[in-house]
Amino acid sequence: MKRKSDLVVIGGGPGGLVVASVAAQLGLKVILAEKSDRLGGDCLHHGCVPSKTLIRSARVAHLMRNGARYGLPSCETPVDLNPVADRIESVIADIQRHDDPERFRAYGCDVRFVPARFTGTHEIRIGDEIVTAKRCVIATGSQPAAPPIPGLEEAGYDTNETIFGWRQLPPRLAVIGAGPVGVELAQAYARLGSRVTLVEQSDRVLPAADADIAACLAEVLADEGIRMHTGAEVTHVRRDGDCRQLFLADGSTVECERILVAAGRQAAVFGLGLDVAGVEYTSRGITVDERLRTSQRHIHAVGDVCGPYPFTHMAEYQAGVVLANLLFRFPRKVDYRVVPRVTYTDPEVAQVGLSQHEADACGLKYDVARFSLEDIDRARTDTATRGLVKILIARGRIAGASLVGAHAGELIHELALAMRVKARARDITELVHAYPTYSQVHRRAINARYSQLLYSGKTRFLVKMINRLLP
Repeated sequence: MKRKSDLVVIGGGPGGLVVASVAAQLGLKVILAEKSDRLGGDCLHHGCVPSKTLIRSARVAHLMRNGARYGLPSCETPVDLNPVADRIESVIADIQRHDDPERFRAYGCDVRFVPARFTGTHEIRIGDEIVTAKRCVIATGSQPAAPPIPGLEEAGYDTNETIFGWRQLPPRLAVIGAGPVGVELAQAYARLGSRVTLVEQSDRVLPAADADIAACLAEVLADEGIRMHTGAEVTHVRRDGDCRQLFLADGSTVECERILVAAGRQAAVFGLGLDVAGVEYTSRGITVDERLRTSQRHIHAVGDVCGPYPFTHMAEYQAGVVLANLLFRFPRKVDYRVVPRVTYTDPEVAQVGLSQHEADACGLKYDVARFSLEDIDRARTDTATRGLVKILIARGRIAGASLVGAHAGELIHELALAMRVKARARDITELVHAYPTYSQVHRRAINARYSQLLYSGKTRFLVKMINRLLP
């Protein structure tokens, strides 16, 4: 007898957990299959949580070393990576309690730590058992992708799946890829004491970010001693004992003890039997429609495995869309117009909506409201004046925004909400912002852009006429 289930969820990361827990609590027979031995996915164990914990420790080390900037003694004590690694494990364990399998079993969800593979359009082998599923959600996430560089495999390298287990700080670290993961970890390890070199094939760090924003961050990284090779291609890698050498196309060589590959990710689609199930996919992941249905409409996908954004908050958002379609048959569609993206360097980088390059590419007519953190009093009190905000305004409303600066990841949400509710840019200027706060930068940016109109010759003439003609 084949076991029957209302819903099978493959993958125990953020997206899969949301779908499984809600569906089970609403009375469906749910099986959750996770091939590893714990829930939480890449975000908890190899991504967001350990990286932000490491970044915080590195920032404290940086502040200790630069205490004189704040009128305090500076401390140059070398960093022992062991207690830092212990702290990372402790934070993961603390958050892991929320992803305790017994919690989900209490909801009525059958949690199994075994691989799952389709054996038919409605049949799934879960461990040693064949299950007939009325519906299925694939939430298997993604995994780091290594570029095909000759000698890289032989030399050995690390990814986000292995780097947080380090117990010894490498004297020299080379990072291949200067996207969000690359710049975050490069800065963190540089602050902890490694000599770090970033190698990026594009002509700048954070290639997907606004050019002005990326340039500001690059200046900070350079000032902190990080060497950067942009527009650089690694032709091959060689290892000699503990030393590894990266040979670049321009003839230069980067020597290091460890290599971190942060050059992209690939969807975890292999080994799932998608061909047998008739589920269409490409090298970029599973193909889904606006309701996150695959080519088999009873099978949905959420998170990194289908994209388009590899974010935990996107997986959770997509899970909500799937639940509306799956549980209530409400034809809810995804809306990716307002998706905040944050890079957790110091200063942070954040974006929502269109960048200036994207706006130009689609022919949008817009104004740019721009303001530097140097003129924000709270930034001065914190000695955190490096940064700026760029807000794109089209037809009086915000079409996109890019920020670099302290707390940019928090600041972006005021602009995201304004976009979501289609508020006018002037609504932000009319909102009373507490003083002194970083959020004043939004109001100051928009005011600065429109002050040109306020003090124009036409406005001056209008004011004169009003005051001349009216009592």
